Amino acid sequence: MFYVYIIYSKKINKYYVGYSSNLKERIRKHNCGSSKYTSKGIPWKLIYYELFLSNIDARKEEKFLKSGKGRERLKFLLEDTKKNTGEVA
Repeated sequence: MFYVYIIYSKKINKYYVGYSSNLKERIRKHNCGSSKYTSKGIPWKLIYYELFLSNIDARKEEKFLKSGKGRERLKFLLEDTKKNTGEVA
């Protein structure tokens, strides 16, 4: 199984899109500072994930969500989440 996930840091008011075959371990690494890119945003909260059977499909989805069209889709997917986290769009 492969996951594409979105985590949110209230501290820096940012979302991060990632990919992993072990979601729990990957989130733990984000929150213990093992990931240089996300270390400033600790604590991170998992707010969305998708499960894939194919590694290739998961990687394609991660890449898409990080693209211009993908960011538009994220706004739609997370519209209610943003209201609940208090994020200013």
